[in-house]
Amino acid sequence: MNVVKKTRGTLALVGGGEFDDECAALHRELLAASGGNEVLVLPTAAAFEHPGTVIERATAHFAALGARVVALPVLTRRDAEDDAIVKQAKGARFVYLADGSPLHLRSVLKDSSLFAVLSAAYRSGAVFAASGAGATLVADPMVDPRGGAYTVGLGLVANLAVFPYHGTAAEHLLARSVELLPDSATLVGVDEHTALVRSPEGEWRAVGPGSVTLYRVGVAPTKVHDSVIDTLTI
Repeated sequence: MNVVKKTRGTLALVGGGEFDDECAALHRELLAASGGNEVLVLPTAAAFEHPGTVIERATAHFAALGARVVALPVLTRRDAEDDAIVKQAKGARFVYLADGSPLHLRSVLKDSSLFAVLSAAYRSGAVFAASGAGATLVADPMVDPRGGAYTVGLGLVANLAVFPYHGTAAEHLLARSVELLPDSATLVGVDEHTALVRSPEGEWRAVGPGSVTLYRVGVAPTKVHDSVIDTLTI
């Protein structure tokens, strides 16, 4: 019997509040997709905002779901090129980029040895989750938090821009992101405690208590709640 090899895993772009109880159902689903009970958490984006607290919250959250958190101590660019840290990330089945500063996270991960390993894990079938700053950075183009315009992201998904904390973020930033959206891209506004999830087969879904709102040039915004998004085929 021929076995079809997966060319990517499950991607989850979370709108924020990733380690709150409201995300428990989402994380149970992602743990099942990973086939394990271990989550590799990167507190990188919170390097200047108590990264230890991020790991503590993640550890308590996933422990309640019967899973174990492995903290990857990546706070600087030097860490992302450290052979021991890169080796530790190899073979991960569930990677999680926590929230914080997207610009610092980019300065650490962009074109790094560590991100090469993490993206390879995703292409080999691992779960790759990112929240808030991480969700903004993973795709390309990336919403620039300094003014709502666009800059370069990590490119794990092309022609997709993510606007986290949709519905609670400053309205003028969202308006600017919508105004400056490239013709070729889709902007997705993801509510807190909610995720835009892509399966290995390419199906996109809105998962969680909130909504995912799609913005395209020349098209009226579309809001999706807890269902498959047929119009997103990236």
